[in-house]
Amino acid sequence: MPTIAKRATTELVAIAWLRDLVGDIVATTVPRPGEDGIPTWADTGFVTVHTSGGSTNLYVPMRMPVVLIDCWAVSPNSVKPPWNRATVLAESIVAGCLDHESNPRLLTLSAGYPNARVLSAYTVQEPRRPVVPGGGEASADLGSWARIVMALQLHWVEVGS
Repeated sequence: MPTIAKRATTELVAIAWLRDLVGDIVATTVPRPGEDGIPTWADTGFVTVHTSGGSTNLYVPMRMPVVLIDCWAVSPNSVKPPWNRATVLAESIVAGCLDHESNPRLLTLSAGYPNARVLSAYTVQEPRRPVVPGGGEASADLGSWARIVMALQLHWVEVGS
């Protein structure tokens, strides 16, 4: 039976790129709360990522996905969502896109995966509060949770390790 090589994926690349900007508070899902019911990331906020679309280059092995980003913040002891904390995370990501001296950027992915190089990253959707149809801002159903959404376009290639 042939061995199947691990390949870089858009989610792995996006997570590694974002961790360079905001630290180890990025994943594809929000972590479960701690034993006390309070999220372990309540002081820092958290960023989730998932691929929305995009394409590959016809002639070179370059990927050009659109990645949806959710910046989360929570106030465990308040009913007021911490919009500013979630917005600071989102604006840190925007600043990372505009840091042209740091892009392209070589990324080390999880063990066993080849490295990747992000050639460019830019916003294709301005950071904003999501709106729930017929229900106003999304804060109404999440109480003390704040969520800022945005979208990035990444251009990346897999490189040898």
